[in-house]
Amino acid sequence: MQHPADDFLIECDVLDDLLKRQNAEDLMRETQFKNWTIEDIIAHLHMWNHAALLTLESREKFQSFLMEILPVLGKEGHIGAQRHWLKTHLGNARGQALLNEWSALYPQLAAAYKQADPENRVAWVGPEMSTTAKIIARQMECWAHGQAIFDLLGADRPESDRIRNICHLGVTTYSWTFRNRQTDPPQPKPHVHLTAPAGAAWEWNDVQADNFVRGSAVEFAQIVTQTRNIADTNLETFGDAAKQWMTIAQCFAGLPEDPPAKGTRYKDIQ
Repeated sequence: MQHPADDFLIECDVLDDLLKRQNAEDLMRETQFKNWTIEDIIAHLHMWNHAALLTLESREKFQSFLMEILPVLGKEGHIGAQRHWLKTHLGNARGQALLNEWSALYPQLAAAYKQADPENRVAWVGPEMSTTAKIIARQMECWAHGQAIFDLLGADRPESDRIRNICHLGVTTYSWTFRNRQTDPPQPKPHVHLTAPAGAAWEWNDVQADNFVRGSAVEFAQIVTQTRNIADTNLETFGDAAKQWMTIAQCFAGLPEDPPAKGTRYKDIQ
């Protein structure tokens, strides 16, 4: 089993390979994710990769970053905060220049987290996280936001069993998904049985004939990262707890977010 930092690096490499084959006009195209452009997504990934590197270096550096970004984020949202940060710190880099900045930083982030003590905890916007959890969260962000880019360009992402990290994150945030909505999580937790890209069976929680989620690991990851609506997948759910979970699952931090409406996130056939 390879280091999660290596999985993060490969995840970024896969997206980078796709992006390097696009022209400047492509980077300005709007995706199905909140009408963000590809450039907006790159900016988002790059700014928070920068923050993940800062928090590994020191809490003080990360807190300084937050003190600058959070007020703008509260007033102008993610796009406004990202553009403020790019203007202040990267000479307002756009297009290919921004892509080059992201491409240069993510290998440094992977190397830094691979060398970090896995038991160390780092500060983040919400609760502290272990360095292992932090780099898996960065992999999840790249994979989830990358989905919108692959969809827009009508491309198939080469998936591998590195996606297990994202599926595990999705399973372990079951209770948090409900508590984040001020609701008690239904018990017991559903049994999860997924088929990995390479064909292996992955399982979590106790086997239950009347409470389970079963199907493709890729589709499960799409649900917990909210890049697909459960109705647009072939996942099988049985039992109230499983069905309720799959309609609101959220493995990422922040306020409660709703999944995309049925039929609104899909691969564009070009």
